[in-house]
Amino acid sequence: MQLLGIGSRINHGEYGKGVITNVTSKHYWVTFIENGLETIDLDSDFEVMEAVEDEVDTISFSEVEQSLISILKRWSDASSITPIADKWKGGSLTLKPGDANLSEKEIPMNTFFHKIVMVRDRIRVMEQKINSSKKLDDQEKVDLQQYITRIYGSLTTFNVLFKNQSDNFIGEKSK
Repeated sequence: MQLLGIGSRINHGEYGKGVITNVTSKHYWVTFIENGLETIDLDSDFEVMEAVEDEVDTISFSEVEQSLISILKRWSDASSITPIADKWKGGSLTLKPGDANLSEKEIPMNTFFHKIVMVRDRIRVMEQKINSSKKLDDQEKVDLQQYITRIYGSLTTFNVLFKNQSDNFIGEKSK
């Protein structure tokens, strides 16, 4: 099958005459005179009126975007999108010093929540690195894991911010 380049002119049985304006791995994007922009399969039945045979990059923007998202998820500190509980959206956190002569500090709740999520995600990455380390023996891994569990336990106060309970911090289980 000959791959047509951008600018090729075709005559399609259903849509009429048009010009190929984009090529993906599976489709031609064709602007038809009578029907506007349509996507048709590469192996669709149509008459080639004028072929442009330039090199064609057959990867669409959306395919590049999906690949990039996949790579970023695999290699970044962030493990997933974590929603804030609805009741906190648009809210703020006010830090009020005990000294009345000092001013308060107000932090948007979304900013504070984002920082909590980043702390959680970085602890998870640290936990993975500890567990996959070839230089630590099993006892050292267990000892470090206990510290991480205690860190999670210290952060359970912030569980009220999470929309989904599955995102909560979990410390040591009571015996």
